[in-house]
Amino acid sequence: MEQYEPDRLSPAQVAAMRRSLRNGRASLTRRSLLRACAGGALATGGLGALGACGIPPAGDTRGGVSAQDHSAEEKVVHFSNWTEYIDVDDSGKHHPTLDTFRRRTGITVKYTEDINDNNEFFAKIKPQLAAGQDTGRDLVVLTDWLAARLIRLGWAQKLDPSHLPHAFANLSDQFRSPDWDPGRAYSYPWQGISTVIAYNKKALDGIEVKSVSDLLDNPRLKGRVGFLSEMRDSIGMTLLDMGKDPARFTDDDFDAVIARLQKAVDKGQIRRFTGNDYTSDLTKGDFAACLAWAGDVVQLKADSPDVDFVIPDSGYMTSTDNLLIPNKARHKTNAERLIDFFYEPEQAAALSAYVNYVSPVEGVKPYLAKIDESAADNPLIIPDQAMAAKSHAFRSLSTEEETAYESKFAKLTGA
Repeated sequence: MEQYEPDRLSPAQVAAMRRSLRNGRASLTRRSLLRACAGGALATGGLGALGACGIPPAGDTRGGVSAQDHSAEEKVVHFSNWTEYIDVDDSGKHHPTLDTFRRRTGITVKYTEDINDNNEFFAKIKPQLAAGQDTGRDLVVLTDWLAARLIRLGWAQKLDPSHLPHAFANLSDQFRSPDWDPGRAYSYPWQGISTVIAYNKKALDGIEVKSVSDLLDNPRLKGRVGFLSEMRDSIGMTLLDMGKDPARFTDDDFDAVIARLQKAVDKGQIRRFTGNDYTSDLTKGDFAACLAWAGDVVQLKADSPDVDFVIPDSGYMTSTDNLLIPNKARHKTNAERLIDFFYEPEQAAALSAYVNYVSPVEGVKPYLAKIDESAADNPLIIPDQAMAAKSHAFRSLSTEEETAYESKFAKLTGA
């Protein structure tokens, strides 16, 4: 008998709840938490706490530590994920893809939605990882910057390519080689998260918005513009607008972006920096335009005819949530089989139809079209070649850089 943590709400109820959340950081949902919690590291001591807890700072200590693999005799995999981040059936009690995996392999997935914040989850597992102990989890989903940290610390196991034929063959080129895990030796993306410009057509009243410059410089938008409280997205999108590469920028480039955004704050152009509570401002028209996460925009467009989006010619930011196997996991082979299972296009389509994020799986479109043709045709879920070419990732930061940059950004946003 499968053991799952059932979702308490239907997808429609969850969407309604998400759209109604207000008041910024105090009411962040899964999506805004996973993007914004990097900024919380300074407030919670997340960066400095590494040394304070006797844990070495992140360095090039890759390798990971395996344990005896009990996959053959224990047909189970313990999978920790964020809430509302997997397909759920109409009853809200079962995950169809995990049911299919169990029937096919005989492996039961003990699925737990116990990740609410990257830093919070890291604090939960780091004492065990630092002590060389099993965390009780075979597979976890972490946002790219934290996935990079675990790999640097040597706390993630190197994957066995022979167990990942579908993953190796079907991983989209867009996600194949991040600078923090070249060639995906330790991780595979669960979903991609794109940052775009969203706008309310009624609130714009004919004003053209095609770029970050339009948001920052058009006086007719004064006080009706939103930027994101996630540093990598707001800084990254502005770097692109200024002709800089978020994968190769310098300290001077970063300071130039801070100065430009500060000018917009001082003159009242930017109304506020938000988590995904911008959805309410956007649908009401309090924001005429704002930086937004594609998963939100997909849902908002379905419910509000006034909401739409644009991809700037300069490009857009993409990050990923990633599957990793922690050190000392008891069921590494079973976890690798589950990773590979989700890289079969049919299974990836079932996941995408529910979560509405960017699928990292090549060839998923025709399978998704059988479930939801509109989703398959949505470039925010299945980017076409032209859109994928405009995608950019924020480069990995050293501990010193992250501390300095987050401090400057927090001062800008008033966090």
